[in-house]
Amino acid sequence: MITARQLNRTTLARQLLLERVPLEVPDAVRRIAALQAQEPASPYVALWNRIAGFDAADLDTAFAERAVVKASLMRITLHAVHADDYPPFHAAMTQTLRASRLYDKRYTSTGLTVADADEAVPHLRKYTEHPRTGAEIEAHFDETFGPATDTRLWWALKTFGPLHHAVTTKPWSFGLRPSYRAAPKLRKPLLREAAIQHLVRRYLGAFGPASVLDIAQFTMVLRPAVREALAALGEDVVELEGADRTTLYDVSDGLIADADTPAPPRLLPMWESCLLAYSDRSRIIPPDYRKIVIRTNGDVLPALLVDGYVAGVWRPVDGGIEATAFDKLPKLAWDELAAEARRLVAFLADRDPNVYRRYARWWATLPAAQQRVLPG
Repeated sequence: MITARQLNRTTLARQLLLERVPLEVPDAVRRIAALQAQEPASPYVALWNRIAGFDAADLDTAFAERAVVKASLMRITLHAVHADDYPPFHAAMTQTLRASRLYDKRYTSTGLTVADADEAVPHLRKYTEHPRTGAEIEAHFDETFGPATDTRLWWALKTFGPLHHAVTTKPWSFGLRPSYRAAPKLRKPLLREAAIQHLVRRYLGAFGPASVLDIAQFTMVLRPAVREALAALGEDVVELEGADRTTLYDVSDGLIADADTPAPPRLLPMWESCLLAYSDRSRIIPPDYRKIVIRTNGDVLPALLVDGYVAGVWRPVDGGIEATAFDKLPKLAWDELAAEARRLVAFLADRDPNVYRRYARWWATLPAAQQRVLPG
């Protein structure tokens, strides 16, 4: 049996959140499997929390050289992943990504068919051999397939097509108006079953131990396919029993952290991956706080991590970082958060001191047992 607190510490250890480690950016991304990337700044803040002496320019370079790529993948949303993981991740996710668009009324009501989308993929791949904006691709589809189809056809293809987001602008490599570039073409297509096995094993290595429901939540791969992948992985996977007697799966060589391992405070980014990687999110988010941090529209607020668990949220303000704790925190926790805040303010200074300011509307309704501006 593995305790709830062991699960918490094991996740933090595998996600490099117990201590900052001296890793190259691509190696760190490989270790943690995937970084949520809807908000351009989030992969940077995520790695700042994890890599000792992290230099944002190193992630700029990794994106520019495509050692780390940004694309629509797990949960039908944007992730930054190691370039070597993109092909199997995408192959594992393609069926889910396609279904989310090709069977949506917004697509089918136009009269477009699955065959129309499949016919357009080679055109898209060829046209995006060099970076193209969404507007350029729509214009190309207008010319190639006719104006009645271009908008919804592109809407579908940008979700499941073999595309990376192309670097566009400072301060975070990608802006709010993305450009796209074709992913490198493989010599031989990957079989979906093998790709799902790769994705499941990589997930367990980075986020395990985890249940079938957890894996399905993170990937949006259906549970029968997850179970088939676990069975196919054979001795590479072991079974554990959770505190609530749930069957958990893990890689056979997975390190299990001690329950009493210290967990230093962290200032997590918006859409932090480890907050979304499980069906049972109490591993890191106390149940009373889940709906506060994960909003009904899907926004996931930048969170304070104290003793390994979400304790509140943060945002930059004039003079430093405003930290809102949902319950009272001890003085030591505030002192450690203040030290993190000073480092974060220095990190953001040359990029975007007011990162996430577009989401300020949420703070008016947040419960606050304690709220402090931690000076930078």
